[in-house]
Amino acid sequence: MLDLVTLGEALVIFSPATSGPLRFVHTFAKSVGGAEANVAIALSRLGFKAGWVSRLGDDEFGRYIEYALKGEGIDLSQVKLDPTRPTGILFKEQYQSSNPTVYYYRKGAAVTTMGATDIAESYIAQAKILHLTGILPALSDENHAATFQALQYAKQHGVCISFDPNLRLKLWDRTTAKATLLAMVPYADIILPGLDEAEFLLGLSEPSSICAQFHAMGCKTVVLKLGKAGCLISDGNEIIKVDGYTVHNLVDTVGAGDGFAAGFLAGILSHKPLRECGELANGVGAMATLVGGDSEGYPSMRQLLEFTGKANAVER
Repeated sequence: MLDLVTLGEALVIFSPATSGPLRFVHTFAKSVGGAEANVAIALSRLGFKAGWVSRLGDDEFGRYIEYALKGEGIDLSQVKLDPTRPTGILFKEQYQSSNPTVYYYRKGAAVTTMGATDIAESYIAQAKILHLTGILPALSDENHAATFQALQYAKQHGVCISFDPNLRLKLWDRTTAKATLLAMVPYADIILPGLDEAEFLLGLSEPSSICAQFHAMGCKTVVLKLGKAGCLISDGNEIIKVDGYTVHNLVDTVGAGDGFAAGFLAGILSHKPLRECGELANGVGAMATLVGGDSEGYPSMRQLLEFTGKANAVER
């Protein structure tokens, strides 16, 4: 049995060695990114068993992603290599003291052909948690069908469903995005929106009203991400405010939300009280910002406990 199964894209990221417009950059560092893959990586580093469902191009970039994720201990038995389509890539453009601008090259990528028939019912059924985001259904009609097939299998087999809306308005128009994400909400046992995403979906800005509406739609646990301020967690009976951790040397916020989700789910899998789940989530999210790249800053459980003050660091 896997602790978590997720499905989505992964891309090869090229991060510039110097700041400024890409036309003046000649050297890049290569890494792996993608929201769902990030969650799988972060959870695996925290000591849990994760599986990732996707398609990659049968090319050097696809083999690089496969190699990297296998190295993280992630189960890739449901990943297919496509010899006719490429693996997606992206380039980051970095200016001093700002988050990077990101340029995606994913049109026609292998992952966009992953459809409902690629989702194995038995693979979803044996997971403790299915984690999905709003990115995959935005990529293609086939990906939309795969997303909802996975949701239906999980619901049929009583698998806990975690949903991060991960709103990306560059991928689709506002009307389609809102309709699709709202259609996913009733499947979710745990929903992890940012405050701006919740306002986009519900037209509400007051946290207690947002939580109440998501509960009314069927979500058992609502986790509102507040950035550096931490998070609010509601179980339908009370709303818990969990303060964030202060980061003095912020480098890159990309991947922080995915790390947050993994930290929270690690707490759920460990049967921790919701406050402790929030502390783990805030901790992973904060640590992610200390290092450049999508997943490079995700900690081990020992490192996370030291960062959050729940374990003493042994330096020498």
